[in-house]
Amino acid sequence: QVQLVESGGGLVQPGGSLRLSCAASGSIFFVIANTHWYRQAPGQQRELVATITGIGSTNYTDSVKGRFTVSRDDAKNIVYLQMNSLKPEDTAVYYCNAVFPALSYWGQGTQVTVSS
Repeated sequence: QVQLVESGGGLVQPGGSLRLSCAASGSIFFVIANTHWYRQAPGQQRELVATITGIGSTNYTDSVKGRFTVSRDDAKNIVYLQMNSLKPEDTAVYYCNAVFPALSYWGQGTQVTVSS
């Protein structure tokens, strides 16, 4: 069965850092997908945060530019989201989404809480 599994969330103080990981099981290879990180805060719509394409191009929503970095380890088949200078408004459940031409896969999400 094909699955995406996020990890690395947790509780961090404002200004701190976390690195989220999105690992794939089954026949998913991020190198041929566009992989997105979304987040959803309570009572809010799911928001696209960052994207890495199959060729390695990246894009970010304005609120995280300069603070978040999306990357990929093709040997391990893992996509990362490095989050620095975290703010309370970054608190949300973060989801990984791998999009292929005919299929889309989602992970179960990992909670990130930024609070003092």
